[in-house]
Amino acid sequence: MVRTYTDDPVDPAALERMLEHATRAPSAGNSQGWAFLVLDTPDDVARFWRATSPPGTAVRPSRWLEGMRRAPVVIVPLSCKDAYLDRYAEADKGWTDRDETRWAMPYWHIDTGMAALLVLQTAVDEGLGACFFGIPVERTESFRAEFGVPDDHMPIGAITVGHAAPDRRSPSLRRGRRPVDAVVHRHRW
Repeated sequence: MVRTYTDDPVDPAALERMLEHATRAPSAGNSQGWAFLVLDTPDDVARFWRATSPPGTAVRPSRWLEGMRRAPVVIVPLSCKDAYLDRYAEADKGWTDRDETRWAMPYWHIDTGMAALLVLQTAVDEGLGACFFGIPVERTESFRAEFGVPDDHMPIGAITVGHAAPDRRSPSLRRGRRPVDAVVHRHRW
């Protein structure tokens, strides 16, 4: 995850490959209940940060926010629960209604997260940096209003994309990765 960017632009063809790959993510019932808001102009990126940043951070952004705001592209993956409820009410799925209590997990969010991961992986393949992060809950409505996002689409986060600049290592990295044998269980827990 890259948190500081240069001002160099992102090749539009690379951006299109990221989005094309995202649409190849798996989705329950091939529902494809995702959408991607692409903000790739300086004005749109500035509008994103104004809409999603907590009050007061425009004047005194944190070091993290300052580095993130330099990214020339922001992609917002959005999930659409209705696409899944509608799809599974179709005859080939065997349900006759849109009852969401049948869903063990909110696959609309999970599948959109997988699509977001494909954006991140493609950015790396393209020699770019990217970072997935959350939009603060209290800023979701201002984000929706700023960009005209319909109520049936939920932003699951945002992805900055650009060319990586030197940065200090995140203190979170001191934790290290959990070893495989601590998270993999074979034959029983």
